[in-house]
Amino acid sequence: MNRLVILALLIVPVSTAQTLLIRGATVHTLAGDPVEGGDVLIQDGVIQGVGSRLRAPRGATVVDARGKHLYPGLFDAYTPLGLNEISAVGVTSDQVEKGDFNPHLKAAVAVNPDSEHIAVTRSNGVTHALTTMSGGVISGRASVIQLGGWTSEEMTIQPGGPLVLHWPRIRVRSDDKKRDTFAKAKKLYEQEVAEISNWLEAARHYALAEAKAAPGFRPDPKLSALAPAAAGEEPVLFVAARERAIRNAVAFAEQQGMQMILVGGAEAWKAREMLAEKKIPVILGPTQALPLDEDTPYDRIFTQPGELQAAGVQFAISSSAPSGARAGAPYPKSRSLPYEAAGAVPFGLDRDEALKAITVYPAQILGLGDKLGTIEEGKIANLMLTDGDPLEISTQVERLFIDGKEVSTDNKHQELYERYSQRP
Repeated sequence: MNRLVILALLIVPVSTAQTLLIRGATVHTLAGDPVEGGDVLIQDGVIQGVGSRLRAPRGATVVDARGKHLYPGLFDAYTPLGLNEISAVGVTSDQVEKGDFNPHLKAAVAVNPDSEHIAVTRSNGVTHALTTMSGGVISGRASVIQLGGWTSEEMTIQPGGPLVLHWPRIRVRSDDKKRDTFAKAKKLYEQEVAEISNWLEAARHYALAEAKAAPGFRPDPKLSALAPAAAGEEPVLFVAARERAIRNAVAFAEQQGMQMILVGGAEAWKAREMLAEKKIPVILGPTQALPLDEDTPYDRIFTQPGELQAAGVQFAISSSAPSGARAGAPYPKSRSLPYEAAGAVPFGLDRDEALKAITVYPAQILGLGDKLGTIEEGKIANLMLTDGDPLEISTQVERLFIDGKEVSTDNKHQELYERYSQRP
């Protein structure tokens, strides 16, 4: 075979078949009971049928999945995936921009489709993610991407996703050289909150002016991007960790008429009744993390998802939601997503709820419940075929389908394993 043909076969990550019939799997739709010996028909990237003994259209590629399990692809609801390659090499990171207020920026524009982290992540069943910037107060717009495609445009599901707002904290600094009083810290906090309010008010005035714009009107990209959130037309990700910050952020969002999604929420369990009453969804950070305080029980982070479930709070579990600092995760940790959800199961979270927290609920919270999260007709065909329960670390993802096309699970980790396992 010609060397160029061989090279092309090696580098093309996605098959070109447009019609697939996955046959004979146990189909875990997450919209009802599993379908034993079920079939899923996919055409042009969309699920067209779910059932038993479906007929394969002429020219369809049939995937024999007997004895295997078919699940919706996993959804990481907060991650720097695609934006940060090597944390020690600044030029490989597009996660942080200069300035405190950048509502006009979109994460999808900076996604690197050739990132090694993407292939590593999807090999463990994560097929789509909300990739987010960090830094400043309003970092920009997070974007929902799928982990297959040659370009960032091909990968993008929702380019202009929710704004990321890092809620200010009252920080009393104390060291050998300088000690801040609480009053001083509180005054600084109030100034930061007032600045956010001023930006929102300016965005509302700008929207009125833009609606009646005369010739020569000069658009402002920042205020234009901020206006829908200021008007309560789009959700905003409020990043906050401590109970006081969470309650203050909720009160601010109510006062401003904003749609709030809480991100991080390390102490969301302390405000769970309020969050349930006000129907504020939460994107939790990873369970494989240390508590915020030395005297906090070691299992507090593990028990929180079960407590939120019992209180009636809708939540998702992510791999990288920050604990409250404005800096984001130094590198993507999305590959561990199924185990972040699994870690909460022995501590009170229902197993089915844990799986939905990384599939169904992220899609619903981010307004994509009609496109992602379950295996149903009309939804994007982002699916994984496994040999068992995806929450078990011993389970292998054998085949992966993104946008209805089979995607390779080869990745850097596997390459290194195979290389060094042959070392004499």
